[in-house]
Amino acid sequence: MSDEPAVPTSPPASAPAPFYRHKLPTRLWHWLNALSIFVMLMSGLMILNAHPRLYWGKYGANADHAWLEIMPGHVRVGPVTLPGLGIFGVTHKGRGYAINPLFTIPSHYDLAGSRQWHFAFAWVLVVPGILYLLWSLLRGHAWRDLRPTLAELRPSHIWHDIREHARLRFPTGEAAKSYSILQKLSYVGMVFVAIPGAILTGLTMSPGINAAWPWLLDVFGGRQSARSIHFICAMAIAAFIIVHLVMVILAGPINEMRSIITGWYRPAPDPVPAATLSEEAA
Repeated sequence: MSDEPAVPTSPPASAPAPFYRHKLPTRLWHWLNALSIFVMLMSGLMILNAHPRLYWGKYGANADHAWLEIMPGHVRVGPVTLPGLGIFGVTHKGRGYAINPLFTIPSHYDLAGSRQWHFAFAWVLVVPGILYLLWSLLRGHAWRDLRPTLAELRPSHIWHDIREHARLRFPTGEAAKSYSILQKLSYVGMVFVAIPGAILTGLTMSPGINAAWPWLLDVFGGRQSARSIHFICAMAIAAFIIVHLVMVILAGPINEMRSIITGWYRPAPDPVPAATLSEEAA
């Protein structure tokens, strides 16, 4: 028989029981929202092709100074010029595009068609969004699940959550049943800031809405400022989607997709402390 000590091994951790994470209204709104936002982002980029310059204030003619301008092969943001990277300022089938038509709806220059897509799916975004928001507020979902606590808003807590995400250490066990502070802040920012901001600034650019609600022009500083804010909100939504998809892949796409389709989520087991392994080995 060997006198060598046994190598300590981790005992099999019992898998936590799955729990019901997303109710049916949340799941329905998620998928309708995803569809409408993707179509609106892509059709909105085609609309931007018609005049790829953004302004502040009550300006907007070609001779006016734009804070963002997309030109052949590059993008200018203020005093900074960035490369187009094959996305901005490209030539496709002999025609110049501010945005590569691979990322737009339609996939060829069609301002009227892109507006039809944009406005049609705006209803798919707005109507279910209002219903979901009312349900969320009446059922207490927003207050219960998305409201950050004072302890969570401490800079040290936020920095800790940032470091944990950067190290790909995601919540396990009971901690996985609630949103982290970064999730809460990002969801609140999307649901209550970016999406409403995009909707209101979109309405501000409509002459018909201007006639009915002229105060919107004053709130957003004119139609051109509203157009700039609309673009910023859209880019914030696009950035959120990219980060969201990356986190879903890194956190376990099968489990994450199951939760947003069926509602049921299985959290990962808590890691076994090293001290426990040492005691068992002894």
